Amino acid sequence: MAQTESRDVPAHAVIVGVIPGQPARVLREAARYARLLSSPLIVAHVDVTRFVTYEDPDGYVHSAPIDLDIASGETQLREVTEAATAEFGASGTDGLDWSVYQLVGDPALAIKHLGEQSQARLIVVGTRRRGFGESIREFFTGSVAARLAHRQSRPILVVPLEQPVADDEELWPQG
Repeated sequence: MAQTESRDVPAHAVIVGVIPGQPARVLREAARYARLLSSPLIVAHVDVTRFVTYEDPDGYVHSAPIDLDIASGETQLREVTEAATAEFGASGTDGLDWSVYQLVGDPALAIKHLGEQSQARLIVVGTRRRGFGESIREFFTGSVAARLAHRQSRPILVVPLEQPVADDEELWPQG
């Protein structure tokens, strides 16, 4: 539930939870708040295909895969890193100090733990995508934003991924 490599976590950071293919709007909003708060930005990706086995006293997290044939976590981390690099360029340019951390396990608990380590000023997450499949997934796994809101004390910014649903439009369209 922490970074997979042993390094110091930036203090008082803005943390943004990112998944591959997520609209860049989430990264842009997180960066905007990091600049406003004069804070470093931590781009956090949670590999849900791995779980924490134990954590060393120095903070190094040992993890194991749920399925030995899954290597998607490394691919997803690379995609998230490429998206952040495309959005921000090199760390420190334009006054934004940013870094990418790979977390493992339950997304809400992993981000909460990272927030505690950093004494984060703000946690930023995106809403889920619309659609029946995403609704079913959220039913079983729960909303990361809602679970964070109930399990930690830091402010949370939830960024809509798409245009809002109109008042007379179906929230979960068929198909």
